[in-house]
Amino acid sequence: MISMAGKTISRWWALFVLPTFVAFVIGFVIPFILGIWLSLCRFTTIAEANFIGTKNYAAAISDPEFWHALWYTALFTVVTTVIVNVCAFAIASLLTKAIRGANLFRSIFFMPNLIGGIVLGYIWMLLLNGVLQHWGKSITFSGTYGFWGMVLLMCWQQIGYMMIIYIAGLQTLPGDVIEAASVDGASGAQTLFHITIPLMMPSITVCTFLSITNGFKMFDQNLALTNGAPSNSSELVALNIYRTFYGRAGFEGAGQAKAVIFFVIVALVAILQNRLTARKEVTA
Repeated sequence: MISMAGKTISRWWALFVLPTFVAFVIGFVIPFILGIWLSLCRFTTIAEANFIGTKNYAAAISDPEFWHALWYTALFTVVTTVIVNVCAFAIASLLTKAIRGANLFRSIFFMPNLIGGIVLGYIWMLLLNGVLQHWGKSITFSGTYGFWGMVLLMCWQQIGYMMIIYIAGLQTLPGDVIEAASVDGASGAQTLFHITIPLMMPSITVCTFLSITNGFKMFDQNLALTNGAPSNSSELVALNIYRTFYGRAGFEGAGQAKAVIFFVIVALVAILQNRLTARKEVTA
């Protein structure tokens, strides 16, 4: 039997959905369509856009700095995704055990996620430069230094957030299945790889998706920590697009074309990752 509240929702659902739908259209759909149109135009302002076809895409693809930034970002995303998820899963496993102060440790690990990216970038720039000055170096000494500096920053910020998701997943694991494995003589490693991880795949899917998209989209931390120095060798794709659009006169269209290409790449990677991990999900 449908309750009175259920009948009301089924009758007036469109009214409840309308504000969110309107905000989504105004905030995402319209700018996205306009962005695709501008990627096919030469412009300095929207009112002065002139259609030029795919010339902006040709300029974007022929830019060697864009390809360097793309490969640099892909490598950065792979490294941070692996480190963040392995460390977050390990910490979550420890903090779901009956240890003193577990809730305090959870809060401490989660706190870095609350700090803004620009502030976090400047904090880590000061810390890393303070360490590297003992060898006469700085975080902008080379692209390699910048790469590992951003990896440290990203992992420090994201591990606590992913830990919370993994803790929620671990707390929902069926205890009888794990107990049965223990009774059957399964070792800790066997229980982890054959029972815990397969049952945790929904959480792993979510955390991997977030890690990949966060890695590809990182901008403000990159801007504050290295600003692409030296010679744009530590520049991620988002910063490359920003610099092309706002830092090179007459290249606004090329910057917009890069943004569209970047969106397509990230969307395809995210969809592929989601399908691959979702296939491995099992039910208890």
